[in-house]
Amino acid sequence: MESKMTLRRTIITASLIFGMLFGAGNLIFPVHLGQMAGGHWLTASSGFLISGVLIPLMALLAISITRSNGIYDLARPNGHWYALIFLILVHATLGPLFATPRTATVPYAIGIAPHLSASSNHIGLLIYSACFFGLTYYFSTRQQRITTLIGKLLNPAFLLLLFTIFFLAFISPMGSTATTKITSAYRGAAFTNGFLQGYNTMDALAALAFGITVITAIRNYGLKSERSISLSVAKSGIIGMAGIAIIYLGLTWLGATSLHNFALSANGGTALSQIAHHYMGTAGDAILATLATITCMTSAMGLVIAFSQDFHRRFPRISYKAFLRFNCALSFLIANLGLNQIIAWSTPVLMFLYPLAITLIIMSIASPLFKRDPLVFRITTGLTLIPAIFDMINASPAIIRNTNFAQGMIDFATKYFPFFANGFGWLSFGIAGMIIGLACHYFLGNEHATATESETN
Repeated sequence: MESKMTLRRTIITASLIFGMLFGAGNLIFPVHLGQMAGGHWLTASSGFLISGVLIPLMALLAISITRSNGIYDLARPNGHWYALIFLILVHATLGPLFATPRTATVPYAIGIAPHLSASSNHIGLLIYSACFFGLTYYFSTRQQRITTLIGKLLNPAFLLLLFTIFFLAFISPMGSTATTKITSAYRGAAFTNGFLQGYNTMDALAALAFGITVITAIRNYGLKSERSISLSVAKSGIIGMAGIAIIYLGLTWLGATSLHNFALSANGGTALSQIAHHYMGTAGDAILATLATITCMTSAMGLVIAFSQDFHRRFPRISYKAFLRFNCALSFLIANLGLNQIIAWSTPVLMFLYPLAITLIIMSIASPLFKRDPLVFRITTGLTLIPAIFDMINASPAIIRNTNFAQGMIDFATKYFPFFANGFGWLSFGIAGMIIGLACHYFLGNEHATATESETN
């Protein structure tokens, strides 16, 4: 007899999803979005919730529906080398290049940087990040009860502090969002800019990387049929992602109202620190800094462990601990570039990866309709890849974007790619690729699908 997914099991799985996806970026980007969107914060939030909540939920469903064991399996219809390169790029982005260093720079920007002079911040970040990643490595190599303690006590304490700030802000707001200044980029394109800001959470990529953990947890409850597992993923995912969505809305609103007291900040970490100090004073600063550090450290542990396990599985000659040391050391070095630099250099990479991830997720969910024919995947991905490269160049820092070669590419794409100026140059290419791929699938018939699928196995 197949077991059933009880309400208690659904809530436990939902909390697992919440815990895996809610990390450093989830704190700072909604606040900064609110400051940039101002009076259009709700419209911007709608776009942010689609890319930051709905698409990660779809990523979990994609892994469940295709019965994949992770990113490599999901991308395998595009070929071995594409799947391997995509796996490396996603894990490098979630790992030592961007997301993992950010787990140290975010709590530093929230709790430490505001209390140091500009001249002292470099050495302050150096010492803080060294301690942070030293502890991350130590706890990641040992089965410690502290991990359970953090998950059961300190993470909920952090959320309690966050909701306390929400409550104080709601009963005594800094001002009305209706009269908050709107930055020029958000006056006519709040929704699309909010959608693109959701890329910065990296949750769609994280859901692809960690989704198998959720599927495994559900299977361990005794569920066997793929339909039951998919429904359980959907139910748990909706609950877990709804919790994240509520926090996003609260943080975006906080960011919008904060402009009545503070200037537009360089990043959401600075803004969140200012808001916390406004409502809770110095004691709030200390509590927020401590809990943010611990919460982000658990995120860092999850990221470095997932990175090391996946790469050790693909490259078994290199030990798990060697990958762990490499990840922590490189994350430490990149963290010392500072939060603003990490965000600036991660943006073009995300503008490249997200279109590929979104089309992969949508194709995987729809794959039962075309028997997961690799031809559909390859045509769609191949066409999406073209504008994704141009989007990456367009979003690059000035040192790259202002070169003659880059400007030539940007001018060409602006003229010939629909929606490129809005950051959606990939959309028409992806839709066209899927239509052409499906047409080829149904025109060539099931014999081609069966033959090409056998080639990928």
